[in-house]
Amino acid sequence: MRVSFHSVHEPKCGICQKHCRFFESLREHLIGPLPKIECARVFRTQGCNICLNIFESPNALRTHRASCQLSRAASGLTSRMSRLSLQGSSDYGTRNQGSQVVALACKVVGGGSDGSLDLCARVCLIGEDENVIFQTYIKPQIPVTNYRYETTGIRPEYLRDAIPLKQAQRRIQDFFSNGEPIWKIRSRGGKARILVGHGLDRDLDCLGVEYPAVLIRDTAVYPPLMKTSKLSNSLKYLTQAYLGYDIQTGTQDPYEDCVAAMRLYIRMRSQNHPRDYASGCGENRNNYPAWRQRELEKMTPDALLELSASDYYCWCLDS
Repeated sequence: MRVSFHSVHEPKCGICQKHCRFFESLREHLIGPLPKIECARVFRTQGCNICLNIFESPNALRTHRASCQLSRAASGLTSRMSRLSLQGSSDYGTRNQGSQVVALACKVVGGGSDGSLDLCARVCLIGEDENVIFQTYIKPQIPVTNYRYETTGIRPEYLRDAIPLKQAQRRIQDFFSNGEPIWKIRSRGGKARILVGHGLDRDLDCLGVEYPAVLIRDTAVYPPLMKTSKLSNSLKYLTQAYLGYDIQTGTQDPYEDCVAAMRLYIRMRSQNHPRDYASGCGENRNNYPAWRQRELEKMTPDALLELSASDYYCWCLDS
């Protein structure tokens, strides 16, 4: 028998203390089309519509909003250089090579007869301080038939002298692993870096790079950030809803996507949760044989809540 109760790591209404599986269900509870009336009334004057926290007074809320709503990433010179001179590899910000958390984003063009085959043509890697570590155009191994210019901004001349995919693979894999063999990588205490991104399965597949799931933090499949239907939200929506600014308004910049994913990760990692280090092992703690049914039925709701654990690894445990 599986016992499913909300853990302390899941979003909770600061007014009525209702537990929610997703931030989207908490948002609907507070400011959706049919919110809980009493909670919505308090939230209108004391709630932050970005982090969904409740504050003691409207003045405290105004002070908080100044730091909660972030501004759009200003890639500045790095972004302009990435369009003009990334025919070879570029290592900016080598001082960030000690960063233990990195964000990755790729831009893909189309291959094949109908241009539907995804080919990585540009990659960006940043550190936790949002400085670029590695950024380059990549020459696909097969001909490009659709540059998808409206979203990628990539032209044929940008890839003419770009580095080969195999060379980019080696450099990215070496940086992820940080000198540690893949077979030795573990979730804690190793040299390998935590990898952050949005839709990383697709990015890593296009790059042809493998990385252990225990060190991947993907905002597309992190349960609290998913829709109530258990489908992924877009990075554009998550950035607008949980960081307070817009991205991907025209040609998409992988640096901007990296920054958004990193900021979302840091915001989720900074959640004020009790440090229940059994979280992430909910499969072990929440499974009980049928003969324990009566024992569980006699337990109070508080005892059941204390017993239960999240069935996903909460990012607050990284801090």
